[in-house]
Amino acid sequence: MSVSTANFKNGMCILYEGKRWVIVDFQHVKPGKGGAFVRTKLKELESGRVVDYTFRAGEKFEDVRIETKKMQYLYNDGDTFYFMDNTNYEQVELNAEFVGDQAKWLKDNDEVEVLTADGEYMGVEPPMFVELAVTETDPGFKGDTVQGGTKPATLESGAVVQVPMFVETGDTLRVDTRDGRYITRV
Repeated sequence: MSVSTANFKNGMCILYEGKRWVIVDFQHVKPGKGGAFVRTKLKELESGRVVDYTFRAGEKFEDVRIETKKMQYLYNDGDTFYFMDNTNYEQVELNAEFVGDQAKWLKDNDEVEVLTADGEYMGVEPPMFVELAVTETDPGFKGDTVQGGTKPATLESGAVVQVPMFVETGDTLRVDTRDGRYITRV
């Protein structure tokens, strides 16, 4: 099935230059002179890189059907991450390179979404917010909070986030996985 630039939507997946791309953002432009065009920001599913492309208005692309499966993250042994399909209890092994940066937000037994396209695994999406314990951070000193400063804190998953001065080792934090931002103590 083909899709035109007029039908673009954020989150849609297309086939372009033999690769699968997710439309992150797009904008239809009609200049005073010349033909209309569409500026897009595309994310390649295989590598995760984001690039800008400009297409002529009305250009057609192959539509790729993406499905998300809810799976439970079980554990990893360094090179391999193990997930369990919640519907049929089938276990899936995914390479650490495939999981990539998302691994720093995974905690044993968390529910994640695994993206598939044409029956092939394409990516792992952790929950939007995760709760992780602080394993290491510098101690805060009295008076540090006056300026509202931040300090780095290492979480149980290995991720490092900037936190307010009052956060201490052992605290459990809620973190936004989209940008690695501290939200609150739990």
